[in-house]
Amino acid sequence: MPAKSIYRITFVNRDSIYEIYARHVGASGIPGFVQVGELLFGERSTVVVDPSEESLRNEFKGVKRTHIPMHAVVRIDEVEKQGMARISGAGQPGNVTPFPKPNPESSK
Repeated sequence: MPAKSIYRITFVNRDSIYEIYARHVGASGIPGFVQVGELLFGERSTVVVDPSEESLRNEFKGVKRTHIPMHAVVRIDEVEKQGMARISGAGQPGNVTPFPKPNPESSK
């Protein structure tokens, strides 16, 4: 039986960069959104190794499917193995640059 695909979804949410893993990614029934289902998190243990993964686990607790706005998605990769879900600050140095936001003051 072939192994199910695992996807790494990187997107911007509230000035933070989220990286989550899921088994299902597809077009949403809501125009302008990407549907992500069967979210994957590491095994729960008594020791919290990464607080951002625990925060994501709590944020998506009980969620079967989530719909992410297309403009917030940075990239979607099909990967061989699941990694650690994480949240990083957009202001922190890293390898992901969020798409620039329009300045509402400049349009006046």
